[in-house]
Amino acid sequence: MDQAVRELSYAQAIQEAMAIAMETDERVFLMGEDIGVYGGAFQVTGDLVERFGADRVIDTPISELGGAGVAVGAAVTGLRPIFEFQFSDFATLAMEQIVNQAAKMRYMLGGAVSVPVVMRFPAGSGTGAAAQHSQSLEAWLGHVPGLKVIQPSTPYDAKGMLLAAVADPDPVMIFEHKLLYKTKGPVPEGYYTVPIGKAAIRREGRDLTIVATSIMVHKALDAAKTLEAEGIDVEVVDLRTIRPMDKETVIESVKKTSRLLCVYEGVKTLGVGAEVSAMIAESEAFDFLDAPIVRLGGAETPIPYNPELEKATVPQVPDILAAARSLATGSR
Repeated sequence: MDQAVRELSYAQAIQEAMAIAMETDERVFLMGEDIGVYGGAFQVTGDLVERFGADRVIDTPISELGGAGVAVGAAVTGLRPIFEFQFSDFATLAMEQIVNQAAKMRYMLGGAVSVPVVMRFPAGSGTGAAAQHSQSLEAWLGHVPGLKVIQPSTPYDAKGMLLAAVADPDPVMIFEHKLLYKTKGPVPEGYYTVPIGKAAIRREGRDLTIVATSIMVHKALDAAKTLEAEGIDVEVVDLRTIRPMDKETVIESVKKTSRLLCVYEGVKTLGVGAEVSAMIAESEAFDFLDAPIVRLGGAETPIPYNPELEKATVPQVPDILAAARSLATGSR
């Protein structure tokens, strides 16, 4: 029998995935600051403490380094923790445990242990949270061998990729854009997974490939509607996974369209788009290019508090339209 499909918000889809994981596997438990009675900084954990108890939905002290260390240690002993950071920016406080411990234990111990920990990072700008609470740091963690880094853009993927992450034997870092939490979409009931390491073609096109991540997928799709009316047919590829990156899907798309625009919220320099660009430059798709690759990323500045300045520091639909028109028509 087919699974029933409902409209859920991105946050509801994540909460449902965590509940299913905890119901399915008694080794799964949640950790994080204010995730119990308060329900999480963005209300994603909701009433899970009432459903599963304080032994499995654990409010941690205000110490990201300590919480991450406990989560990594629990994973090594065979448990499957899901650790929530209040903001992705606070990953900086836990880099020792994430980068030097979680990512490396399997390698340093010759495969004798695995580290099945999931870490959730509310990320991105748009909430007026200013420079220390609005960053997009997925490229930092994507640089580290041993970690898997994902960015679901839809409620369907948020649920399915989280369940895939819980089942994965390696540490998985999930970056959830804060502005996506209230967006809605179809989500099947029950258990299903979305594969880590596989991109999704959200819109097929022939004139230009836009490779986008997270909330930029939605902005790229909005831009594609406008461009269609102008006779520019855009293909939108949702990368979904930063590491391991789905090179094949991107390469085949660029070979078809002969043009590539990378759109991502993180700072442009050394960002996700830089890796995508280099990957295409080193592949057979390079010979198919009819124009230079274009990167459209965040500005070279901390995120401002002022809402208009905040918008100006990350790509918006008009920016995507301008870059796509220039690239498609050769008017650079």
